[in-house]
Amino acid sequence: YQRRNVLFIMADDLRTSLGCYGDSVVKSPNIDQLASKSKVFLNAYAQQAVCAPSRTSMLTSRRPDTTRLYDFKSYWRVHSGNYTTLPQYFKSQGYFTMSVGKVFHPGIASNHTDDYPYSWSIPAYHPASFRYEKEKMCKGEDGKLHANLLCAVNVTQQPGGTLPDMESTDEAVRLLKTRANDDVPFFLAVGFHKPHIPFRIPQEYLGLYPIEQMTLAPDPNVPKLLPPVAYNPWTDVRKRDDVQKLNISFPYGPIPKDFQLRIRQHYYAAVSYMDAQVGRLLRTLDELGLANSTTVVFTSDHGWSLGEHGEWAKYSNFDVTTHVPLIFFVPGVTSCHDQLRESTFPFIDPLTQSKPIFKIMRNMVELVDVFPTVSYMAGLKAPQPCPDISFQKELCTEGNNLAYTFQHQEQGQDEEAISFSQYPRPADTPQVNSDLPDLKDIKIMGYSLRSRDYRYTLWLGFNPKTFKVNVSDVHAGELYMLADDPGQDNNVYSDFEPSVMLTKMASLLQLLYLSAGRKTGRRKA
Repeated sequence: YQRRNVLFIMADDLRTSLGCYGDSVVKSPNIDQLASKSKVFLNAYAQQAVCAPSRTSMLTSRRPDTTRLYDFKSYWRVHSGNYTTLPQYFKSQGYFTMSVGKVFHPGIASNHTDDYPYSWSIPAYHPASFRYEKEKMCKGEDGKLHANLLCAVNVTQQPGGTLPDMESTDEAVRLLKTRANDDVPFFLAVGFHKPHIPFRIPQEYLGLYPIEQMTLAPDPNVPKLLPPVAYNPWTDVRKRDDVQKLNISFPYGPIPKDFQLRIRQHYYAAVSYMDAQVGRLLRTLDELGLANSTTVVFTSDHGWSLGEHGEWAKYSNFDVTTHVPLIFFVPGVTSCHDQLRESTFPFIDPLTQSKPIFKIMRNMVELVDVFPTVSYMAGLKAPQPCPDISFQKELCTEGNNLAYTFQHQEQGQDEEAISFSQYPRPADTPQVNSDLPDLKDIKIMGYSLRSRDYRYTLWLGFNPKTFKVNVSDVHAGELYMLADDPGQDNNVYSDFEPSVMLTKMASLLQLLYLSAGRKTGRRKA
């Protein structure tokens, strides 16, 4: 391939609630339009369902047991190894690399610089209005301002008359214009903050989702056989002023049904608001004549529970938190430019809705696959697979280069392909710090396999000082057979003969023995 520019778009806490993933409620016309000209990976999974570990894993193509980042409190170059990142690799190959919004997790996890100057040619941009995100910005029924979860606002009354994702889109548009006539290829990463809480979004997007048309999750109760270690008590949601007023019992809730409906309404509205920003970005790419020479990747760091299993937020191993959108637009490969139709990505107002057709890939893939795949599809060499012990290896991948999927039609689903996620816990029962334990407090690691047919999770003893897993110290297990139980509500772990479980366990243990400093590549189950 000739070298292509890259526009790398990442949403925050976005589950697969998109039209192109079969969600019939959401209005996401711009992402759906992108998907209609792209390869859509229907079964892509994050390696850990929380921001910093997932982003560090995706951008280094190393699993959490190699980055050793399970919380927000260390910088991988110091903590585990000097791993080359996706943008750093492009920069080393002569690309001009730029970061807008939340790409790396800010703070300690990216050295308080978003990994500049390693990853970026210029310092990363953060929208000034983000500093108001956690403040009291939401008008309550009492007329006063609160730090609410539900925070639909009149944008003109916000500081600066704007919101973070609007500012980020403005800056990304400006940067695209500066690169349009430059011979140096660019890698522009744009990280949108929404639909991450709080739902501080323009109020008009709520109108797309009348509350009387919203429904509860299909499985709003905590499953009877869910091991307590697997449950996440959604502490960050509980801390918001409007949720505190509800006096919900810890850890199992539940949230009153009318408030559940409002959370779901606001989440969907936040997705549509973010979709409109994606539309503005893609329209600019188009207007500058860059759509023919730019690979576009759209993904998210992880999903978010909307009441399924009586849970909210991320912090678990279920599909609702690990399953993410992954969409690759490669000009000339996933779509041919139509000379008669000038525009590849005309902006679509989410108030209107179209129903395009999608080219889909059903096999299990993972976010560690993004680095090698986008490298190859942009015209660079994909990094080599990591050796078994890779702490000293700066550039390698623990994922797979998915380039072959762009050339060949999928021949049925590979029933043996698996994706691999994990989540740490401080105790066997839900604690205040269960959602996000500090490294020193992690006692148990839940390793989870997802295949076409099942999700299988083992909660195993973990030593945070040595990063070692004790595979004989099984705290709990979960097995969901997806043909009968797509929502993962009926844990049949204890129903199976030990010999059957041992066969399944063997594939998980193979991965575990290779983890914590040894390679955890995707194996056949």
